Amino acid sequence: MSRARRPPSWWFGDEAAPAWTGPLESLYRSASARRRRVQQARAKLVGIPVLVIGNLIAGGAGKTPLTIAVVERLREWGWHPGVASRGYGRRDAQQARWVEGGDDPAIAGDEPVVIARRTKVPVRVDARRVDAAAALRDRGCDIVVCDDGLQHYALARDIEIEVIDGMRGYGNGRMIPAGPLREPLERAGLCDFRVRNLGSDATGSSENDFGVWPMHLVAQRAAALRGPRVRSLGDFAGQRVHAVAGIGHPERFFDTLRQHAIAVVPHAFPDHHAYASTGTACRSMPSCRPHSGSDWKTACSNCGN
Repeated sequence: MSRARRPPSWWFGDEAAPAWTGPLESLYRSASARRRRVQQARAKLVGIPVLVIGNLIAGGAGKTPLTIAVVERLREWGWHPGVASRGYGRRDAQQARWVEGGDDPAIAGDEPVVIARRTKVPVRVDARRVDAAAALRDRGCDIVVCDDGLQHYALARDIEIEVIDGMRGYGNGRMIPAGPLREPLERAGLCDFRVRNLGSDATGSSENDFGVWPMHLVAQRAAALRGPRVRSLGDFAGQRVHAVAGIGHPERFFDTLRQHAIAVVPHAFPDHHAYASTGTACRSMPSCRPHSGSDWKTACSNCGN
């Protein structure tokens, strides 16, 4: 899905998909199935275990925070993981590179930079995930975790984890462009694990979905974009705060702030949005961002506007 576009209104709403999407959906379904067959027939092993975390819908579902959690757990268990990513939205998508936590997201990709900063493990971005995985192996990693790439069948994998958006689910259940699905719903049943991202909803669960594990995101603090200041989100309770979100489902972030009794003035942008100083409804760019166990590509501020 383009960086400049939000999902069509019929993907996740009650609106019927336009008639013209039907024939294109059929073509997309056929092309997707053929691509999978061809890539799986040529899939390459890299000599170490490969774990892929992805989703079936176009856009965000919570893959990156789960990737961070899995990497941290693997390290606790004595593994030496590395992360492979395409680096969606980076300036030179064909240039493979190692990613450090201080890199420019425009060059390395926003999600790889967040992962590198949080986990301190080797992170490799490459349009060819097979090459990224091989580079991680050669650097001494004994397991590769792929952030996204469920549909990248050229890389053989040992474990697949599907992430489901707990609020939006599979939308209208149809494939692109009639709906948000990149593969048919039956594909979910082939994954080894399925995780439902319930966001900050502490009361939600997946108890009625057999084989689906619940995931909760916990945001407790805000870290200043400039300087080392860190404040509890509770400090903003009762205050009018401009909340800026450029993630797959911005409303999840806004709901998180509301649960801290913050009066949210929402500013939603497309996933992976590149912010500019004149790009928000605020007179100045926000000064704080949530800093928690989740991957928030967002900003929030008590701007006083």
